[in-house]
Amino acid sequence: MRASDAERERVAEVLREAVAEGRLQMEEFEQRLDATYKARTHGELEPLVRDLPAPGGVVAPVGPGGSPARTGSTGADWAARVGGPATSTGAFAFWGGFRRKGTWTVARKFTAFAMWGGGEIDLREARFEDREVVVRCFAIMGGMQVTVPPELDVEVRGIGIMGGFGDRASGEGIPSPGSPRVRITGFALMGGVDVERKRTKAEKERERARQLKKGSGEE
Repeated sequence: MRASDAERERVAEVLREAVAEGRLQMEEFEQRLDATYKARTHGELEPLVRDLPAPGGVVAPVGPGGSPARTGSTGADWAARVGGPATSTGAFAFWGGFRRKGTWTVARKFTAFAMWGGGEIDLREARFEDREVVVRCFAIMGGMQVTVPPELDVEVRGIGIMGGFGDRASGEGIPSPGSPRVRITGFALMGGVDVERKRTKAEKERERARQLKKGSGEE
């Protein structure tokens, strides 16, 4: 059966909801959306949303005052991300590199050392052993990148000696209620430690999808 413009719009709405909820990556969303507007029959539309719930099929969490609660690290449910045994207490790089990224549990005291090497510490999807965490970074003729979510309570107190200890995360962002407190300390000798606030790619895609919905007048 031939598809109508209204039916194509309903499928497009399902796709926009899905990318906003993180069910679709932006690339797949754009491919499906393009196929939606090119579809001429019900048979071409149906596969595009077969694996997705209809709008309203999943109830979004509600925050104080009846407004939708933010999810992910944007307004994260910190209570669910604090506690449990640490999966890593430190990292070491000598003429090489290390990476702590994705879902991992940061120890109460986490120590990272890089000499003639580099390291990456990403806390955006991490869990925390305790509400008070200390991350100690020591870089000697090496470099370290620490990435934190905008809603995490972060204090940076490092020293750079013939090098730099970036503190772009201190005093920036708005810590969400219940956020753990993370103190980043240490020193960089003829090297550098950079701390910055940054959203994950998935969060940026969801924000972009929300802006697309808003621009189309669906909100």
